[in-house]
Amino acid sequence: MPGAAAGTARFLTVAAGGEGLALPASAVRTVLRPRPLTRLPRAPAALLGLAAHRGAALPVACLARLLGRVPGPPGPGARIVVVAAGSGEAGLLVESVAALGPAGGARVVDPAALLAEGLTRGSAGTGGARPPPPIRIPAAVPEAERGLIAFPVAGQDFALPIERVEAVARLPAVTPLPRAEAAMLGVVPFRGGLLPLVSPHVLLGLPTPALPPGRARIVVTRLGKTLAGLVVDGVPAVLRLPAGAIDPVPAVLTRGTGEARVEAIGRLAGGARLVSILSPERLFDAATTARLLAGAGAVEAEPAGAAAEAPVERVVLFRLGGETYGVPAAAVREVARRPARLSALPRAAAGAMGTPDAVAGAPDTVAGLMSLRGAALPVIEARHRFGLDGPASAGGSGRVLVLRGPDGAGAVGLAVDAASGMLALPAASLAAGPAAAGAVFARVAIRAGGVLPLVDPAALLGAGLP
Repeated sequence: MPGAAAGTARFLTVAAGGEGLALPASAVRTVLRPRPLTRLPRAPAALLGLAAHRGAALPVACLARLLGRVPGPPGPGARIVVVAAGSGEAGLLVESVAALGPAGGARVVDPAALLAEGLTRGSAGTGGARPPPPIRIPAAVPEAERGLIAFPVAGQDFALPIERVEAVARLPAVTPLPRAEAAMLGVVPFRGGLLPLVSPHVLLGLPTPALPPGRARIVVTRLGKTLAGLVVDGVPAVLRLPAGAIDPVPAVLTRGTGEARVEAIGRLAGGARLVSILSPERLFDAATTARLLAGAGAVEAEPAGAAAEAPVERVVLFRLGGETYGVPAAAVREVARRPARLSALPRAAAGAMGTPDAVAGAPDTVAGLMSLRGAALPVIEARHRFGLDGPASAGGSGRVLVLRGPDGAGAVGLAVDAASGMLALPAASLAAGPAAAGAVFARVAIRAGGVLPLVDPAALLGAGLP
């Protein structure tokens, strides 16, 4: 920028990396206080993460790192300067903001040019290495399946159709309701309102044990025109059963209190384990709904009407490296416990030594094979795939998301630190991810708690990492 123009133009002067810098005022949109950021795996070194800002995902970069300088220690004066970047906006984290006016002696920088260069350089932790190769999945004939959210109740396995579940969450402190019916446990805050909690044990005529500390969960479903939470004994699991593994309930079992609320029986592991598929209509019929809500006063979990009928997308939440991410539930066949050991694989070139196509060419990301209902499932180590530091989850403590292949056939496991629940996200909360996130995180969800990056399984299994 010519010196004369710099003398008359207006700038926002800031400090970054121990240096005074001037940002053209015409490029500055607003200045924000620091806020929680969601980190992205394999992001460029300067990209600190994503923040929710005006209904969109705002990439936030460290200005000092963009300039090749060492960032100063965090302090109370730190701010995020939102600037124009290409066709959108980005945030620049600075150590302090001085004034708006002449540049003075500060060095003038072009934020758009810095961001364009800094957010396309080599990703953090990769050292400029080539992205991992695609994962090839063994072909399989797709079969009609039914998605279920399975959960334990009094030592028995039950499930609800996945399209009837709004969310799965941890059980917080519960506020009891005076003079409520036995099945009504109380209320908890949820989505800006109050969520009534219902005991499936009472509804199903089963004994009510003490809830296991730290393991009880809430399965949120519809109770008439509002939402209700079923308090279950453990962590629910995503299951997908082929139509041939689901049988109608025998007529002799449809007369009891609990059995009458079961619409089908699912067979797992070739029939070695059974899961009772509940009928939401029978579980929460008109009489039950009226009776339970009568004891809950004016509790309304979610406004009825058009907002309640808005399109949603269900995502399975998982934890990795201290962050939470989501993957479309439609792509998840089930969630399995990570075995204590994975079968080792030969590290050979594709086709050599009889190496299966499923693992050839990806020796660093495929951790091994696990047995899933008698079949060998290749398991990708998510930490390695995303280029994250730190050890993988110890055997038995993590989870494996069993993902469909990109063409809907075959399956591959994604080993993660934990599977933390499920959410039904309103379509209006979904937005495009920033270009720096790459194809794997091409979409994000904007929530009150921040930004939730959504994994595109096809890009994850292909060559879609930045």
